[in-house]
Amino acid sequence: MVKVRAARPAEAEDLTGLVMRSKAHWGYDAAFLAACAPELRIRAGDVTARRVVVAENGRGEVVGVASLEGTPPRAELGLLFVEPSAVGQGVGRLLYRDVLRRAVELGVRRLVIDSDPHATGFYRAMGAVPVAEPAASAASPAAEAGGTALVRFEAAPVPLADWARAWTGGGRAVHLGNVGEFNAQFADATLDREQRPAHHYACLAAFYSPYPAALVLPRPVPRGWTELVCRQLGWTGVEVYDGLLDADPGLAEAVRARPALAALLTGSGLPLVPWGRTRAFGRLAGRPWRDGELRYESKSAAHGLFGRILADGGHPGIVLPRQWRVDGRWAAARMLAARTRAGESTVLKSEHGVGGSGTTVLTPARVRAAGGARAVLRRLPRGPLLVEEYVGGAASRGDEGPRDLTYDGFVDEAGRAHEVGGAVMEVADGCYRGATVGPGVVPGWAEKSLIAFGAAVGRELADSGYRGWFDVDFVADGTGRLAPTETNLRLTGPSIAFMVAARLDALRGAGHLVRIADRVELGARLPEAQLDELCTALARGCAELGAVFVPAIPTGAFEPAPWLGVLVAARGREVLDAAEAWVRAEALAVGAMFGPS
Repeated sequence: MVKVRAARPAEAEDLTGLVMRSKAHWGYDAAFLAACAPELRIRAGDVTARRVVVAENGRGEVVGVASLEGTPPRAELGLLFVEPSAVGQGVGRLLYRDVLRRAVELGVRRLVIDSDPHATGFYRAMGAVPVAEPAASAASPAAEAGGTALVRFEAAPVPLADWARAWTGGGRAVHLGNVGEFNAQFADATLDREQRPAHHYACLAAFYSPYPAALVLPRPVPRGWTELVCRQLGWTGVEVYDGLLDADPGLAEAVRARPALAALLTGSGLPLVPWGRTRAFGRLAGRPWRDGELRYESKSAAHGLFGRILADGGHPGIVLPRQWRVDGRWAAARMLAARTRAGESTVLKSEHGVGGSGTTVLTPARVRAAGGARAVLRRLPRGPLLVEEYVGGAASRGDEGPRDLTYDGFVDEAGRAHEVGGAVMEVADGCYRGATVGPGVVPGWAEKSLIAFGAAVGRELADSGYRGWFDVDFVADGTGRLAPTETNLRLTGPSIAFMVAARLDALRGAGHLVRIADRVELGARLPEAQLDELCTALARGCAELGAVFVPAIPTGAFEPAPWLGVLVAARGREVLDAAEAWVRAEALAVGAMFGPS
């Protein structure tokens, strides 16, 4: 295993030799290398002054060297060279990330990189941004001799976000993928009884914090998936405990039934992070279960909470849609019929649901096409039902602005509410399809209202005794106001995107937009090895576009109608959109290799 350590002054001559061998690897002639030699020489006195570090393999051999030079807030990556025999083994990536980490610790906010033309692909893949400013050494004797010019890049080193440090205490965590266990608490007819979708979404346990120590999963996952995710996000030493369940959704109980595993996970001293709180998780974690702490997961209870917050005033940018709890299906049918005759659209909701399940949006035309209100009700799942007025959206404003937004935050064990931020969701016919987070994603007209109301909900949840992650979902009306629709007292798809954005910003420099796409359709079911090849190719192709690809849910690829959950990141909306479109096209095209069906 390769590790980074401080260089020693006595190594200066050997390190100069490594640098020159690495430079020669690109095929430069002797005259050019001789002209480069004075600039690339490392003297004994440089080792400390230039903050030189080396990469050392398991045999104690030095296989790479890097330097961080200058004073905050601006510094330079003076050297980054890898022994030719070690090129392609991740040494350069390890050294670059170490430089970025040390730059953060020094208070550097602008890291300048003057790259050899042959290394530009590497720096792009590492997240550095090319700039128009000419490289300082472009007119040096070496450049003139070789007829080459260096290419300037920059990175913006930043520490891990404050909220991310508060979430797990700034360190690593154990992630428990108890999605099915959480859903099963609510005994709602809209939730899949066999919890098959829940076990797929348990793969998101890889992203419950910016840097996991261990993943605990109900179903087996492909080994290649975890290896690729670790490579893309710079994780090392992540333990995976999978295949703990056959059918029952109780993952926490499955861990408790394995005393050695339970002791290992709970005795590590690391935070134990679930998808959501359950009584069984409380027993595993040694945390008392508080009756009623999840009561605002109910849509009617959340609606009541929103109403109480708005009754105090102070949120002019928020409007609350009217909601009625109906006694029986015939009462719901009568109310729906009356609203349809009045030309009003209606939302029918179950008390609980996941990703929009149990929520049906009904326009008058849709009700008539279905054969009337009673026919509509007969096709819906059984169980308690809420009737809610429909909130008109962006089309009424005459713009292309987002319709569905969300606020994410969490309440720590001390009862302090923390703001994470806002995101824009993709919702089709009431069903969640994905979300985008990052700077500038939430439009200015919505941001202040969204943040203020989300924070108010967080304070109320803290006072009610809830501890953990939460979000508040909104729809935008036709006048620039936001209508809160529900709270989710658990991690969510947008929360996963926030975790990955925090990690990439710390790993590659500030400013990442991250999009989680709930379902990317595959053109064919693939064996595990071919799925690994596809994901590796998608990662490589996105890097060429200036984006980052991370497979989020691999197990859906083995379903009869195969799909993937994916994360795509970039520093600009145009690149992000292009990368997502390319990933979707490539994933769908995998069926073409098999010819006509």
